[in-house]
Amino acid sequence: MNAQKRHEIFARLQAENPHPTTELNWSTPFELLAAVLLSAQATDVGVNKATARLFPVANTPQAIIELGIDGLKQHIKTIGLFNTKADNLMKTCHLLVDQHGGQVPQTRKALEALPGVGRKTANVILNTAFGQPTIAVDTHIFRVSNRTGIAKGKDVIEVERKLLRHVPSVFKQDAHHWLILHGRYTCIARKPRCGSCIIEDLCDYKEKTELA
Repeated sequence: MNAQKRHEIFARLQAENPHPTTELNWSTPFELLAAVLLSAQATDVGVNKATARLFPVANTPQAIIELGIDGLKQHIKTIGLFNTKADNLMKTCHLLVDQHGGQVPQTRKALEALPGVGRKTANVILNTAFGQPTIAVDTHIFRVSNRTGIAKGKDVIEVERKLLRHVPSVFKQDAHHWLILHGRYTCIARKPRCGSCIIEDLCDYKEKTELA
């Protein structure tokens, strides 16, 4: 895929959704970090329901520490793997208080040192909370990037590197959100909705469906 076609793809995605963002509910970098930590193998809707119970009670590292592990689990028990997630979130809160003054760090190295935080989560925080032009490659973005031809790769790291290299700089800040939303609602896994896709004519996918 050439640069002109990539530019047109993102121009159309931007025109359709000028101000994309995560579907997780958050108002501070820590709330976003907590929500992302809770989101593994869970839907954003499910996480939002849990954080709607948790954040009014405890939405800072210190407040969650004071809530205690059992109290934390009570607020997030509707989410899958809540025991492991509660442990990671509690450990993260202690590290944030002890090493970062209760604030979420703004570097990849410091973020990835937190329990349960890998490269993808760090990219989400850096991009969404701190406005850095990172691209977190999840299953949706991996699928869309390979299908369309925007950035083909055998693994998420290769796709991320190609996206960072090929996405026009003017679109890089929001590329993560456009691609994940496109994969979540249009370029879905089993039967992509090619008939209603705004970039269908620019896409390299050979097994396109005709119906919306």
